[in-house]
Amino acid sequence: DSVAIGDHAVPVTRKTVWSSPWVKLTHFSRDAGALRRAGRRGPQPSVLIVAPLSGHYATLLRGTVQAFLPDHEVYITEWENARSVPVLEGRFDFHDYIDHVRQMLAVVGPRAHVVAVCQPGPPVLAAVSLMSEEGDDARPASMTYMGSPIDARHSPTVTNQLAEERPFAWFASNMIYTAPPPYPGMGRRVYPGFVQLYAFMSMNLDRHKEAHLKYLDHLMADDGDSADKHLEFYDEYLSVLDLTEEFYLQTVDYVFQRYLLPKGELVHRGRLVDPGAVTDVGLLTVEGENDDISGIGQTQAAHDLCVNLPGELKADYIQPHVGHYGVFNGRRFREEIYPRVREFIALHESRFQKSADRS
Repeated sequence: DSVAIGDHAVPVTRKTVWSSPWVKLTHFSRDAGALRRAGRRGPQPSVLIVAPLSGHYATLLRGTVQAFLPDHEVYITEWENARSVPVLEGRFDFHDYIDHVRQMLAVVGPRAHVVAVCQPGPPVLAAVSLMSEEGDDARPASMTYMGSPIDARHSPTVTNQLAEERPFAWFASNMIYTAPPPYPGMGRRVYPGFVQLYAFMSMNLDRHKEAHLKYLDHLMADDGDSADKHLEFYDEYLSVLDLTEEFYLQTVDYVFQRYLLPKGELVHRGRLVDPGAVTDVGLLTVEGENDDISGIGQTQAAHDLCVNLPGELKADYIQPHVGHYGVFNGRRFREEIYPRVREFIALHESRFQKSADRS
């Protein structure tokens, strides 16, 4: 694989730099000599892209990674399929996710930049809050949240209404299955990826009679890409993975029913999570005007929670004419959203470097 930087094709090698039974942390290592020939001579910001654990593989963010590669050292989380993890490896829940984010930031850091795409928003903000409270040197220099349900009470979407209208017990009774043989994780209780696809189809059936592909057309409306690009995206979108029972149900409970983080009630390993502890981490939120999964205001809520973060460290952007997936994929992402994220990261990389020089 390679990435185009100017007129140069820079070879890229995927390397696993840290792993657990539940995730591989992948570094997209660019050839140093080719980088110099392309004019990239100094160190570039390290970025941890936290891919969503919501039924899809990290390859869904292929276009996101390609956009970041010319200007950054890019790392991404590649979550494992729960049905492929043996029962003997134990549980993986919302709190384990927070711990994993902290561990991966320590590997990528110090003071890297974290980009949470969609689902990871709440656990990533929780991780950064805990690290800030401790004065952890591995806390990021900046954090970017893209289409994330930080506070799902804002602009409720069909997804939010589904979670609110049904009791927690309904999700436990109707959405959880046992992984069968011959999968390595046979016997593990999981929320299957195929159920996720069916859920998306069902909640939009009235508006999209041709179900899933029509739904995807709506999500990607006006992203400006060709039909071929859309088909590539569909191929990734239709490739699904299972989530552990405990992670899925805790996400429904914590994020979409009890809103623990924005209400100041999220407790992690016996500690209250306080985003007010964040005082020196740049915060950028990005939303799509037509997002019908994470409505307008759900991601922006991070600014209200980080009450002690100076205004000059905060930025917000709403992209016109894109839905949920247009926030991180497609022409409008590449041409209008990504340049803003790149500039924000560069600003806070410079701020961190100046601070390090003074110390």
